[in-house]
Amino acid sequence: MFRKMISVLLAAVVILLPLCLTATAKSAAAGTPALVTANIPSRQWQLDVTFPDWKGSINTSFAVNNRIGFYSYAGQGVLYLQPDRNCGSFALYVNGTRISTKNAVPGTAYKLNIASLTVNGLNSLQVSNIKTGTVRVCVSYPTVKKGKPADVGLSQYALDTIDRIITSDIKNGFSSAQLAVVKDGRLVYENAWGNVQTYNKKGKPVSAAPVTTDTLYDLASNTKMYSVNYAIQYLLTQGKIDLDTKIVDILGKAFSEKTIDIRYNGYDHVSLKTNKVWKAKLTLRDLLKHQGGFPAGPQYFNDRYDCAAQYFDSDNGNVLYAGTGADAATRKNTLQQVFRTPLMYEPGTKTLYSDVDYMVLCFCVEAVTGQSLSAFLKKTFWKPMGLTHITYNPLKSGFSKDDCAATELMGNSRDGNLHYTNVRTNTLRGEVHDPNAFFCMNGVSGHAGLFANASDLAKLASVMLTGGYGKYKFFSRDVIDMFTAPKHEDYTYYGLGWWREGEHQFDRYFGSASRTNLFGHQGFTGTLTVIDPEENLVIVLLTNKIHSRLVPGDTTLNQYSGNLYTTATLGFATEIIEMGLEKGGDSKEIYDSLLFDMAADAKRKLANDGITDPTHPQYKACKALQQAAKAS
Repeated sequence: MFRKMISVLLAAVVILLPLCLTATAKSAAAGTPALVTANIPSRQWQLDVTFPDWKGSINTSFAVNNRIGFYSYAGQGVLYLQPDRNCGSFALYVNGTRISTKNAVPGTAYKLNIASLTVNGLNSLQVSNIKTGTVRVCVSYPTVKKGKPADVGLSQYALDTIDRIITSDIKNGFSSAQLAVVKDGRLVYENAWGNVQTYNKKGKPVSAAPVTTDTLYDLASNTKMYSVNYAIQYLLTQGKIDLDTKIVDILGKAFSEKTIDIRYNGYDHVSLKTNKVWKAKLTLRDLLKHQGGFPAGPQYFNDRYDCAAQYFDSDNGNVLYAGTGADAATRKNTLQQVFRTPLMYEPGTKTLYSDVDYMVLCFCVEAVTGQSLSAFLKKTFWKPMGLTHITYNPLKSGFSKDDCAATELMGNSRDGNLHYTNVRTNTLRGEVHDPNAFFCMNGVSGHAGLFANASDLAKLASVMLTGGYGKYKFFSRDVIDMFTAPKHEDYTYYGLGWWREGEHQFDRYFGSASRTNLFGHQGFTGTLTVIDPEENLVIVLLTNKIHSRLVPGDTTLNQYSGNLYTTATLGFATEIIEMGLEKGGDSKEIYDSLLFDMAADAKRKLANDGITDPTHPQYKACKALQQAAKAS
């Protein structure tokens, strides 16, 4: 009996063992990329190298002949390879994992899905033991996929806290907001709050459609990075431009020769002869550094006082009026007024953030490419990336006012306090707020004019982490590093155009516990981009905070009521999202504690400023924080 049982068991083992081994083999094979015959597409690759000696010459000092890095994200990655007709056997590794190539036929091209092997950030590729011949390998760029906060370790408590703050602000008078978060190549969060219009021109509440994640926002100075900076970074990568090129060599000698003599308030007068010499030496690099010498923002649209009260000696008699036609003719005249504009200081000796710098750069990009800035950006970036919610002049580009969040209540008149020819006094929706961009640049400029939703802008910003998107190469790694590095040891908070956190220089936007190499930009209308390269993180928060009355008693005509709300500070979102990625960031307690502190600080500030009027926007903002803290 016992022997019979043993015989039955042995027979079962003999029958089942091959099935088990087969199942195991299939399981192993399922997790390992397999060679699939495919032609290598014609595209712009992140890597297109031939092993061995991928650098082009034999190097015996280390493993450079057979190893190279590429950028990707976990769960993404496609690799093409082709051994030439003389190639024998070879070994292929991705991040140290060997991929079987024993079935590779010389002269045949293959495609491999390496998504199971890639990691977030830098990955390694190794092709070894090539007996004869060569092996060509091509790797695409990653893209942005849909994801969830839990996929990337982002605490839901963090996102809930942001939601409470913005929701409470809107209940207490703030206008609207939109947020998108991309982490490790995944769009893990997008949300929208408020309505596309909150107030009429008199500041009275109105009924309007809710903001959606598709709603377009006026990006204001965020435009600078995603228009001129992106264009120049691309052209530099392509070898079509040199940062030390003189502006006169692009726009012509008239750029310096037509300069007029103006005395700037608060600056030593510079002779016309010296000014012309300075402008003749001015380079693209000087303007990207905001060290070009131009004033911050001459009001080329203002025919009433030619911004004399802000910049010029009022009795000088010279004007820099371009007009308020908001048409192509006025745009051409604006270039002539830029030619006439003298510098305030010698280029390279000071840093003064200037819109004129980026207006000049806009004209330079158009001269180099032979295209309008809008057409160039659409062809080079937006269309290849599949971005459908980013544009200049949305009302002329297939969008309606209902697709756009409103900005200032009475045009650019600051509650009706400014007057000049053609001044807008209606609530702005779908028209760029910046008057130089609207009136003088026909809506298309390097300093302002772009509209976008947060999700498309976040995808566009993600290119600064990898250099490309899918089958398109945009920036080399050297160019990314060059533009985001400190421009000078005394100005660690500026790269070339990009703002950097540095030593707590931009805590208001980048958070107070952030790495020094965070970079991004902010816009006057209430927009923010933050890029954290170490976390593979992009945060885009868009608001229309200037869709509000001026603060009661404000004599500067520059302080909007919306600026006083927590949402308007913008950087609170960065701080909380970075908290949500910390090791201990999934504890509700830390967010409750933070909200308690924020509400207490707002109350102390209210008392310090002596504000007791419940209708004052700062009082409402404090009340909003207290409600958010209680809701936690």
